[in-house]
Amino acid sequence: MFHYRPPKELRALFIVHYAPLLFMILVGPLTAFYHVWMIPIPLIFSVVLGMIIFLCGTFVYFKWELFWHRTFRGQLVTGGIFRYIRHPHYTSLLIVGYGLAFFFYSLAALLIATIAVPIMIWSVIDEEKLLTRQFGDAYKEYMKKVSWRLIPKIF
Repeated sequence: MFHYRPPKELRALFIVHYAPLLFMILVGPLTAFYHVWMIPIPLIFSVVLGMIIFLCGTFVYFKWELFWHRTFRGQLVTGGIFRYIRHPHYTSLLIVGYGLAFFFYSLAALLIATIAVPIMIWSVIDEEKLLTRQFGDAYKEYMKKVSWRLIPKIF
């Protein structure tokens, strides 16, 4: 169905992006099982909040995924969700990570989600250098037009 395969030089970066989520899925349930590393808020509030945050992140992810695979043909993509933020994929991963942390009621997972933030920021900055080299002035104009990298009004 989807025929995109990241170039070999980017595959390690994809692993780095998804590793925190996988680690949270492994560590998060330990909180409930062992009753350790619990977030200091009521359990039901944390689980419901986590589900809402997770669903929002999933929505952003699928918005990016569907738009990307329908429109990307090697050109600069600036429509759809890319009109609001330049890196919706990274945004979705961060939102999903925080959603999982709250859903699992886990301080350890929350710490992992927080550690993922600078990793994503580093990746965004690195990717923008590559996109500037690849698309030149067109990408610089896009950066002026869409000033938010991950979260509107914040970064």
